[in-house]
Amino acid sequence: MVRRVRGAVCAVLLALALCACSGGAVPTRSGSQSSDTGSSPSPSPGAIQHVVVVVEENKPAQSVVGNPAAPYLNGLARSFAQASHYSAVAHPSLPNYLALTSGTTAGITTDCNPPGGSCLDTGPNLAQALDRAGRSWRMYAESMPAPCTTANTPLYAVKHNPFLYFPRVTADPAYCRSHDVPYDRLASDLATTTSLPDFAFISPNLCDDMHDCSIAQGDAWLQNNIPRILESPAFTRQRSLLVITFDEGDSADNIVACIFAGPAARPRTVASQSFTHYSLLRTIEDAWGLPPLTSEVARATPMTSMLR
Repeated sequence: MVRRVRGAVCAVLLALALCACSGGAVPTRSGSQSSDTGSSPSPSPGAIQHVVVVVEENKPAQSVVGNPAAPYLNGLARSFAQASHYSAVAHPSLPNYLALTSGTTAGITTDCNPPGGSCLDTGPNLAQALDRAGRSWRMYAESMPAPCTTANTPLYAVKHNPFLYFPRVTADPAYCRSHDVPYDRLASDLATTTSLPDFAFISPNLCDDMHDCSIAQGDAWLQNNIPRILESPAFTRQRSLLVITFDEGDSADNIVACIFAGPAARPRTVASQSFTHYSLLRTIEDAWGLPPLTSEVARATPMTSMLR
């Protein structure tokens, strides 16, 4: 009798040991298996932690995609996800920047500057939605001389800084100065996963965004700046998304390039659905459980086919 009891106990202990050994591979939320190889930590599964959007200028997709003058951008497109039918929503620049960040052009049809009150977007906006959801955000404008600058300079265009058109951002000077900053601030913000805001909007200057300078110049800027984003802790340790797109093109269909990169992007993917700037905003809102800001965004097709 004692031998039988001891034998049963040994069998139970052996079964438990086998279960423990097989538990080294734990299903992730996607159902795949992960293992510890002793290398650097892989990005966290689940929700997207950070979204970084870079907006270039005034180039239709046909001028950029496949262009040997833009080897870095095209390399990202081949390695990650690109949209083949992604269109801007208007002309000129400013209405597109407002569409990306508020879900509407606000009836603005020119590249006007915000001071004076006649060129403002007074409706809901992404900054307000992120604040309400407890998520952080920051606008990084290259060559902007000081936070919240509303005057143009030879390299800085206010029309490429949409958050300065939202009175709910600019009404509190201290709030504005902490959220709408020169691009140089990004270097220190990339140092940790907590210092980089959940949402970052980057506007290169008028030369580096291809507005006044060549495609090759813009691609060189991307090659010099994008790796530091993709190699930052937010992208090597968390599931984050980098988006590179253009405000508008000069083709009849207004199709522009849009590329997703980083650990949240689906690799080697070409999405053929019809998307717009509203689709990108909808994708960001959906990723963080935010309600659509406008009916235009609610009707837009989310870009989930470019995510993994």
